[in-house]
Amino acid sequence: MTIRNRIALQFSLIVASILIAFSVLIYFVSDTYRREEFYERLKNKGRTTVRFLVEVNEVDQKLLKIIDRNTLTALFNEKVLVFDARNRLIYSSVDDQVIHYNVHLLDEVRQQKEVETYSGDNELIGLLYQQNGRDLVVLASAYDQFGRSKMENLRLTLGWGLLGGLSITIGLGIFFAGQSLRPISRINEQVSAITARNLRQRLDEGNRQDEIARLAINFNDVLQRLEQAFEQQRNFVSHASHELRTPLAALKSEIQLGLRRPLTVPEHEEVLVNLLSDTDRLISLTNSLLFLARTLESIQSVPFQPVRTDDVVFLAKDELLSAKPAYRIEIDYENIPQGETETLVNGNEGLLKQVMLNLFDNACKYSPDHTAQVRISTDSQVCRIAVHDHGIGISAEDRQHIFESFYRATNAMNYDGFGIGLSICARIVDLHQGTLSVESQPNIGSTFTVSLPHI
Repeated sequence: MTIRNRIALQFSLIVASILIAFSVLIYFVSDTYRREEFYERLKNKGRTTVRFLVEVNEVDQKLLKIIDRNTLTALFNEKVLVFDARNRLIYSSVDDQVIHYNVHLLDEVRQQKEVETYSGDNELIGLLYQQNGRDLVVLASAYDQFGRSKMENLRLTLGWGLLGGLSITIGLGIFFAGQSLRPISRINEQVSAITARNLRQRLDEGNRQDEIARLAINFNDVLQRLEQAFEQQRNFVSHASHELRTPLAALKSEIQLGLRRPLTVPEHEEVLVNLLSDTDRLISLTNSLLFLARTLESIQSVPFQPVRTDDVVFLAKDELLSAKPAYRIEIDYENIPQGETETLVNGNEGLLKQVMLNLFDNACKYSPDHTAQVRISTDSQVCRIAVHDHGIGISAEDRQHIFESFYRATNAMNYDGFGIGLSICARIVDLHQGTLSVESQPNIGSTFTVSLPHI
């Protein structure tokens, strides 16, 4: 069952339940009012008859019967019976019918003084009339032909009205459900047209206010992230193939040169040295690509815990200097932390150490003196690690792209590297809800500042 039909069915059932309950309530309330009104008329009829019989001496039983039969207020199939204390019938408004009555009913009337009940299809009222020491029981019954006819008409009116109302409700339910779900139908059509080749297409966001518009907005956000992921994958494959082509071509060239003619031992050694250099570059590039791929794939699922940023800085320094002893890293505090938590952040120690390693290595590599100056500072909200060098610097045009994967500044082409490190750093810092900024001038130096919110 489609959502439109389900909504129409639920709407119809709710309205049908309300209409049925309302119709039943109207019918039973109207029937109760009819019955109470008719019982009141029977009471008045019984009291009037017994008063004429007892209190008006000029009216005998024959005259009273004539009055009962010819009065304008006479009821259909009307009967009035009067009994004395010994249950003897002393008056009957009809002579041509057999009179049946229940002695227990007479006793009940004497006990309760007023009883409302039924005699077949007729309503019956029993009254106790007491005057001058006499206890008379009056039974008055009649068939409410007019009232029951009105109830029959009301029943037919409510029945046809209920059927008409349900028909209209079902039709309107299907119509309005279709109208309400039409934006979803348009979204389905637009979504079905989106493929991996046209992820730039977006859904119509409508008025950006209702639930369907918010659904379209959220779906567009998902498309934006998917587009970025696909773009990253395409860039990764494109740049990886380009970067791998160079060392592989160099390896092939060295091997071809070695096979063209017989070589002396020194020449063999030179070829092997070149092959070793190209192999080391290929291994380094492969490791960088693998790390970038792992970073793109699983960076969102790494565990976080409290980490001291200054400890991470010293760990990164020791690891880099053990691999490259010629580098120098000078670490200092711009201000003394006022508490233990000012350098404590919620993060992953391994990832943060990778950020520091990349920044320290770049600062030392691009500086003539191979020196990086690190300054740690804190305030009430963040902890900052600034890495400064006196190297080649970065132009304003290059600064806009240095955090993109495989991008290298124009003045850095003569240095070893693949343009991966800074993009990884930016992703890791962003994962830690921090910022990575740069200030640089060509031939003067650069300062990379990592700002992380502390606990």
